[in-house]
Amino acid sequence: MFIKALIAPLRWLVRLLLALAILFEEWGWAPLLRAMAALGRLPLLQQIEAGIARLRPYPALLVFLLPSLLLIPVKLVALWLIGRGEALLGLAVIVVAKLLGTAVLARLFHLTEPALQSLPWFARLYARWTAWKGGLLAWVRASPVWRSARAFKLRLRRIWRAGT
Repeated sequence: MFIKALIAPLRWLVRLLLALAILFEEWGWAPLLRAMAALGRLPLLQQIEAGIARLRPYPALLVFLLPSLLLIPVKLVALWLIGRGEALLGLAVIVVAKLLGTAVLARLFHLTEPALQSLPWFARLYARWTAWKGGLLAWVRASPVWRSARAFKLRLRRIWRAGT
């Protein structure tokens, strides 16, 4: 019984932290995807993106996962900087890496999704992920804190519009 009493708040905290991470990703995904699509209009990048979009499923998976692996050394450097007392610089490296990584990942997913969805195991996992993520975000959006923050934001928006 004691273990259950400890696990419940821990599960809630983990769920909240995951939800915040996912909300951050969701918040940045669309604008970063648009920014990367704008960059993709450059002639050289158009050719590269066309090649990526034509990839077969497993090479597309490799191209999609590669940037995540390339960010590991960057994050390690950021942790090293923090360990050396350069906390702000380390945090800045992490934030920039997260933004650039999300932008690249969003664009690569957009380009490789048709090939990836042709893999039955990927399509199944992606559907489960999407359903789980939807439930988690619904849990956050139903919370009193979220509803209050949203109402406050809407009030500020109305006040701003009335003043201009």
